[in-house]
Amino acid sequence: MKKLTTLMCVLMICVTTTAGSIYNVKDYGAKGDGANLDHIAINKAIVECNANGGGQVYLPSGTYLSGSIRLKSNVELHLSTGAKILAAPANMKVYDESEFFEGPEYQDGGHTYFHNSLIWADGEENISITGRGMIDGVGLTTKDTEKAGIVNGGSIGTGDKSIALKLCKNILIRDITIYRGGHFAIIITGCDRGTIDNVTIDTNRDGIDIDCCKFISVSNTKVNTKSDDAIVLKSSYALKKPVPCEHISITNCLVTGFKLGTFLDGTYIPEKVNWVCGRIKLGTESNGGYKDIAISNCTCLWSSGLAFEVVDQGLMENVVVSNISMNHVHHYPIYITTGCRNRGPKERTDISTGRNIYINNVVATDCDSLAGIIVTGMEDTPLQNISLSNISINYRGGGKKVEGEYREQSTHYPEPRWAGPTPSYGLYARHVDGLYVDNVRFSLQKSDERPAVMLEDVKNDQITQFFAPGEMIKR
Repeated sequence: MKKLTTLMCVLMICVTTTAGSIYNVKDYGAKGDGANLDHIAINKAIVECNANGGGQVYLPSGTYLSGSIRLKSNVELHLSTGAKILAAPANMKVYDESEFFEGPEYQDGGHTYFHNSLIWADGEENISITGRGMIDGVGLTTKDTEKAGIVNGGSIGTGDKSIALKLCKNILIRDITIYRGGHFAIIITGCDRGTIDNVTIDTNRDGIDIDCCKFISVSNTKVNTKSDDAIVLKSSYALKKPVPCEHISITNCLVTGFKLGTFLDGTYIPEKVNWVCGRIKLGTESNGGYKDIAISNCTCLWSSGLAFEVVDQGLMENVVVSNISMNHVHHYPIYITTGCRNRGPKERTDISTGRNIYINNVVATDCDSLAGIIVTGMEDTPLQNISLSNISINYRGGGKKVEGEYREQSTHYPEPRWAGPTPSYGLYARHVDGLYVDNVRFSLQKSDERPAVMLEDVKNDQITQFFAPGEMIKR
């Protein structure tokens, strides 16, 4: 009997401890009615959870009208099924003030300031945002302080990001849905060790930006963005020094370019092509470069394809891409480039460099006739060791012969749309040392006046098992 009593006491202590680690925001005054502001109550729960060593801050079903929510170490913010965090409108002035940033800004305010976000953390560790609930950023702005490629500096002055994490360690974002995410649905900068998994995003600007981070994986995630990039790696000067984005895995993801909201409501209406819809991208901010990047088993629909750009004096190396499916591709299927925009301190003398990029097993159908695969380095610093294998691309065709020189990347913003049609419909390569093409097939929906492949200043190229209609290869 004495042993049984002792066992029951131990079990009661365990149950009490487990229950005590869950902090229901309604116990702290949250209403969840969509009318009263709830971020004060949510922040109280987070502070107490953190002070007690950590646990779960729990949002039961309901709509939580909120300004800035400050996530702290060892806290899991859990949105239960039916729970929605609703971003308050700007005129309520409930977003935190932007932090101080000393020195010149080489990136726009969205990349520079983090505290003026719906959910943010700065220098925290062991933090999570989980659950089957939703974040609706309806009150966030999509504007930034960059105009026509020129950084004007300063904060936008109100909430502009759904989730912003800076200099955090061991992060997890899982299962949530983000709708209308603002300038960034998710941005993580200078973070180590993290997972973004099974997240659904239907947003009005960038989906996921991973900037100056290492050991991050993005998996099983769906990102729909009508007018900007879906999943992006960057290496900006936001940490006031060049920091590479390295050891990153992106796998089993879907990116699309449907009209806002139509991915979530299931109508799937393609957005009219203008700037860009969707795509998986490295760049444009590239002060620190990218190293050891793996992208696999992803699908792109009604979007641009893959863009790998290093134009701000960083090094892009060891990028491996495999098993990619694309359909209804805007502007280009694959774009690899270096340039000398050099948005950073004038004292730097580094030259943007790219090498060891391997792309294998890609199928793309209904691709824009503007540009084929583009692989362009710089005259004195060519791209090195670029491999394209087991690729099948169907182009719309109908292109006209291109007269004159194709624009050098140089200091321009790296976007093929502004360079005009490529001189070849299938593959255009310039300033490359080591180009390997094997088992690549191009097809046309209608005839094209341009050759399938054009090579300019390409050394050590090897093209085997190449199939395409029209004039094959022009040098």
